[in-house]
Amino acid sequence: MSVSWGYTATNGPQKWPEWFPSASGHRQSPINISTASGKQDSDLKSQPLKWKYVPENTRSLVNPGYCWRVDVNGKGSELTGGPLGSDKYILEQFHCHWGCSDNKGSEHTVDGHSYSGELHLVHWNQTKYPSFDEAARQPDGLAVLGVFLKRGKHHPNLDKIVQLMPFITHKGDRVTLPTPVDPGSLLPATSRAYWTYLGSLTTPPCSESVIWIVFKEPIEVSADQLTAFRKLRCHDVCEDTPRGDNSSHFPDGLVINNYRPPLPQGNRELREVGGH
Repeated sequence: MSVSWGYTATNGPQKWPEWFPSASGHRQSPINISTASGKQDSDLKSQPLKWKYVPENTRSLVNPGYCWRVDVNGKGSELTGGPLGSDKYILEQFHCHWGCSDNKGSEHTVDGHSYSGELHLVHWNQTKYPSFDEAARQPDGLAVLGVFLKRGKHHPNLDKIVQLMPFITHKGDRVTLPTPVDPGSLLPATSRAYWTYLGSLTTPPCSESVIWIVFKEPIEVSADQLTAFRKLRCHDVCEDTPRGDNSSHFPDGLVINNYRPPLPQGNRELREVGGH
């Protein structure tokens, strides 16, 4: 698809269904998580969610024009249990969404409350499918761990990424990670409580292939770290777009408010493990 999607009035989420048919489906993400509708599930509890990652296999940090993303060699990584059962999902990449201020930026909301950002760890089902691309077309092909970001204490492990932000200012910029980052260190440290439901990718093509696992407990990141995210640009270094040009991915060329608003949950079941 050659269309240049983004987050402005002319190319943002309300326009995506015109260009990407999946975006108008009934299994779209994100959703507003209504805590009252979550169902405690003993099956999930009896088969705990488990993960392991190989920090040395985090390869590079890239600016694809709408977020920052860390690409990963998934070898040796593993996500199993919970809603995934015995299937093994391996890590493909992780990326982040954020707002222009600290009171918005997360894609999922909880009882209408937005967080400052949301981290997504994207995995694919290696047990059933031969590649990420094939898995992304299947209803059980992907599993995404969602982690809310809340302004607070400085996050030392996330800082390994933040320190490299000046090297990926422009779209297409990529830098090799000089220090391994353990993806597991970006997950909530004290709680494995989560919500889970069947959904989609939150960016085009919005494929309905994701088993979502959204942690209830946010991680804290500092104001300075959030500010560093907001300095990324959505153009490559050769483009000189006038301020406020609505044909760009974002107003003024800055990557901010790169989140899709919640969509109807419909008749999908929201299951949960652990207290809030």
